[in-house]
Amino acid sequence: MRKAAKVEAASFAFRLDSHSGVPVYRQIIDQVQAAISAGILTVGDQLPTVRQVAVDLVINPNTVSRAYREMEIRGTVDTQQGSGTFIADKKIEYAKGERERQLGQLVREFVSRAGSAGFTVEQLVKALGELSFEIDSKRR
Repeated sequence: MRKAAKVEAASFAFRLDSHSGVPVYRQIIDQVQAAISAGILTVGDQLPTVRQVAVDLVINPNTVSRAYREMEIRGTVDTQQGSGTFIADKKIEYAKGERERQLGQLVREFVSRAGSAGFTVEQLVKALGELSFEIDSKRR
């Protein structure tokens, strides 16, 4: 089951995966951090209101509040009373354990989706190797 909520920044939407085993608030945080890292969300971009995300994703507003509050504590976002929640001017730095957790989550999701499409792990490893080679060649 996937649900999506649009953010005012272009081409970013929250997507929840109820089968991932990752708490919803963590999925929201991870997606905002990934969007910042990818340049989809930039300093000053406004996130949707807690109420809007809760309605769009059909989840409890307290869950969204928890995610926004944790991102504010980390310095990822700034909340301005009456104006909204905005991407803060701070480079995201992950602890080693956090980076490993995120990588593991991404790999599990990737393998799961690929498996649903009928691909084997061996095919994925081969494709990733080829992609890595292409990227390395372009850098030279």
